[in-house]
Amino acid sequence: MSRIVRLLAAIILSAGTLSAPAFAQNGYSFIDAEKSPLNYRAGGVAPRLPCEDLMRVSSGQLTIVSAELVVAAGDVPEFCRVIGTIQPEVKFEVALPTAWNRRLYMRGNGGYAGEPLDQPQRIAQRNAALRNGFVAAQTNTGHDAAAEPLGSFAVNPQKMIDYAFRAVHETAQAAKYVANAYYDRPAAYSYFDGCSTGGRQGLMSAQRFPGDFDGIIVGAPVLNFTDSVLVGIWQARALAAAPISPKKMTLIAQAVYRKCDAKDGLEDGLLADPRTCDFDPAADLPKCSGDREEDACFTSAQIAALKTIYGGIISNGKPFFPGLLPGTEKAGTDSATLRQKVGGWDFWIIDPSGPSRLLQYGESYARYLAFAKADPNFDWRKFDFDKDLARTGDMRALLDATNPDLSESGHAAARS
Repeated sequence: MSRIVRLLAAIILSAGTLSAPAFAQNGYSFIDAEKSPLNYRAGGVAPRLPCEDLMRVSSGQLTIVSAELVVAAGDVPEFCRVIGTIQPEVKFEVALPTAWNRRLYMRGNGGYAGEPLDQPQRIAQRNAALRNGFVAAQTNTGHDAAAEPLGSFAVNPQKMIDYAFRAVHETAQAAKYVANAYYDRPAAYSYFDGCSTGGRQGLMSAQRFPGDFDGIIVGAPVLNFTDSVLVGIWQARALAAAPISPKKMTLIAQAVYRKCDAKDGLEDGLLADPRTCDFDPAADLPKCSGDREEDACFTSAQIAALKTIYGGIISNGKPFFPGLLPGTEKAGTDSATLRQKVGGWDFWIIDPSGPSRLLQYGESYARYLAFAKADPNFDWRKFDFDKDLARTGDMRALLDATNPDLSESGHAAARS
């Protein structure tokens, strides 16, 4: 009987959002673990060999670097921590609890990945899985972000492939192999959980390797990675021509909600469906007298920049990729730093301290990935949205998770 991938798409943010690496997972993992008939507290599967013996399961491209038994601490149970590599530079971790529920949980990455395996947030995710009796797996996708930041790793074609899809697939296979060796039993069910880049990884797994996971939880997937980051260049060019201070984001947010908050029948500070909001910067924002820059109004150039950002990418005179929806301008708390933001575009689109995060992603993509070879002299200001988008076809085929075919690949299920 072939495996059926049950894809649970939890689109909790815009599909164009790229989460910071440390916060790349969904917040609702394991909430129902206690209800499962495979709850390990009812009697889990015990190891059949000592943890250190897993050093001997290396084979082919797979090398186990270390296998160490970690004693129970607090609410984290005893587990065997395995660190390994898959050629050429894919690092992975598999954490195997002493009482196993026969399920495997793999978590995705954020941004351009390359996170350390012992990053605090990733340790917390691993420990959450262990507390519920899961084998927990993760990978750095084949490069070290500290040494090769953003997309710079892609000068190496193999690393680019590893980041695109291979590292997740090979790590899933390695984790199953290690678990089978440790417990002398195969995983009954395997799951993948990811948000943002992790969401793209989950969709890519469903499309390329549907036999890898029985369930995939996807949040805010950057399924069209190419255009989701290149739009950062589109936005930055508009703002370079007419900068908008973070303080003015409050005026924009007020204008948006004043016009559209009540469209859903309730004025509650929420836009139930931003697509119904007909906010128009030219009609709904105060204009500066004499087109002179002032804090409480907008110049004609600033209004044009906002219309460009809301309108999205235009290529050869036609709409190509959607812009921002109204409602994102409102200030809130940054999930990564817990600091109060000036506005909803703070850091990602408008950052007075330097290039916005989305411009950094887009510039790095265009420099190292977009044209299948690195261009050390690339200038993001010269990216041609009429000509250069057509040159990204090879990378789209490799990296974007946009194939709707989720058919089975005929992998046999090992349930015994």
